[in-house]
Amino acid sequence: MVSLNKSAVDPTLLAAAWFARLTAASVAAMPREEPLPEGHVIAIATLAAFAALALAEGRTVVVLVPDDEPLPDISNTLDLSLRPLCLVLPGADFAARIALRATLSLMKSRLSRDGDDEQSAAWTRQRERIAANEPLWRQAQDWSARNDRSDWPADVAELFPARILPIAAWRALHQKSADITVLYRCDAPAELVAAPSSLLRIGTRAESPRHRALALGDEDARLHMELAQLTQDVAELELELATAQAEVADFTRRYYQQIGRRMVELDALQARIAREQAERAPDNPEVRAEARQKTEQAEQSARENERFAKASKDEPSGFRPTGDVKRLFRQLAQKIHPDRAADEADRAWRTQLMSEANRAYRAGDERTLREVATLWEEGQREQSPAATSAATKAAVSPAPTLLRQVERMRARFAEIEGELHRLFGSRLYELFIAARQARRQGRDLLQEMADKLDENLARLRTAAAPDEALAA
Repeated sequence: MVSLNKSAVDPTLLAAAWFARLTAASVAAMPREEPLPEGHVIAIATLAAFAALALAEGRTVVVLVPDDEPLPDISNTLDLSLRPLCLVLPGADFAARIALRATLSLMKSRLSRDGDDEQSAAWTRQRERIAANEPLWRQAQDWSARNDRSDWPADVAELFPARILPIAAWRALHQKSADITVLYRCDAPAELVAAPSSLLRIGTRAESPRHRALALGDEDARLHMELAQLTQDVAELELELATAQAEVADFTRRYYQQIGRRMVELDALQARIAREQAERAPDNPEVRAEARQKTEQAEQSARENERFAKASKDEPSGFRPTGDVKRLFRQLAQKIHPDRAADEADRAWRTQLMSEANRAYRAGDERTLREVATLWEEGQREQSPAATSAATKAAVSPAPTLLRQVERMRARFAEIEGELHRLFGSRLYELFIAARQARRQGRDLLQEMADKLDENLARLRTAAAPDEALAA
């Protein structure tokens, strides 16, 4: 896991210098070469910053690496707001399928959420890219939903303005060209067709690329690789789901504060008027039925409002997580995810920590998230005898434990996708998006709704006043 130390070199400034020198080169220039920054952490962070800068400037970029080894660190270091625009594709087919499906889910989620991050120029261009490739976008979503062994759409890489992958995976793509091609510790493939002025070579070629080819029947190694890929991608989706749920919870709280109370009062007043009308027309079944219906509606509104008030009493308000809080939550999800447990005791411990991490994330509480990380590290150092025994058994015969972990992570992957789909398809979420779009136009949709309800309440109170006077 990369944790950036900027004491020696600022990766953002270094990436900007690389970008400026590359884009200033003439068409006839030789490929640009830059020395590898000292330290793996700085090198990876600079590479991620360069990709973000290229996207911000409207350039498509391909980053070629010698093998799968640097991909997890690059993925974890990419700008969170731009991560779904970057296809980080491993060389192994089964791992590539997981990564592509996860990135498609992230992109679809971000487009549905349409948050402040997604108002950038890079995301505006992405919407245009998807609109121009609408049939391909639908095919990619259909392929992802099937979750089978079928081939993904041949041109799927066209949906991603940034592609980060080993040369072996790049060779399998139909889309091999980009505005900028970065060669990170590798030579240009013989079949690469690109203007020299669009090539950036970083560092010398790696001495011995660590290709992850698996021997036939090497099931344990394959499961280890699949678990590692699932762990990374499920953590991304856990962050996405937690963010979407917290955004909606914060909106729901404001909705009940501004609208719910008024709706309870409005339903109660309408029910009272309907009952009074039923008392004056005891022989009219339609009037009596309407009175019953409105009374039931008023009682249901009151119950829902009371139930929500109790449930949200201790919930934090104003969900505004920083980038550091998001990255820390994702890092914790990768480490402590309950579906990676070796046994039930380990699962219970991980579940407790994950629940606390979720609460801290919803509150934007970085200190508590770091405390959870500390508890995890201490627990790892002071494993119980039962955990040690389970770990020993797993080391002797890892396949059953690994298979169980992989199956659980696969199930959680599908579960998160389903939860996001249901959330985005709800009427409440439609209202949330409408309110967000109205805010960008300088309007407060909830306040407009509240004002309209106040007008209706005033009118009903006036209509009820003669009956009250007559009753008096």
